[in-house]
Amino acid sequence: MDVSRIRIALVAGFAFSLVSLAACQPQQPPAPPVPTTELLAVDTPPPGYPEELACDNVGGQVVLAMTVGIDGKPSSVEVFRGSGNVALDKAALEGVRGWTFKPATRGGQPQPTRLQVPVNFNPPQVRPQSCFVLDEQRRRGG
Repeated sequence: MDVSRIRIALVAGFAFSLVSLAACQPQQPPAPPVPTTELLAVDTPPPGYPEELACDNVGGQVVLAMTVGIDGKPSSVEVFRGSGNVALDKAALEGVRGWTFKPATRGGQPQPTRLQVPVNFNPPQVRPQSCFVLDEQRRRGG
């Protein structure tokens, strides 16, 4: 056997040993994928109902289009479908601007989320006592 064949055999054997050794080493399993999470409401109290409208038995539904930013706060809010009453639409807009959410995530990173929010204003079943005071103020012209 000549020297060059011996060298080739030794190099090949050494390479095979390294490959075999590497195959025996425990491999780190790939990190599990980070699950996607949905937007979660944290603090979403109903918007204030304008007292005069509640007393006058005026109600309606406002549908708002909202984007919740990565900080969990509404970054834009606009009327998608109005109630037909400017005061109710305004109350809905003002009321939801202070809402807070846990933002949606993708790959562990917060993502802005666009959604539609219906806001219902239903007149109270029993007329609040404050309505009688309002009626008296109106009667007197005040």
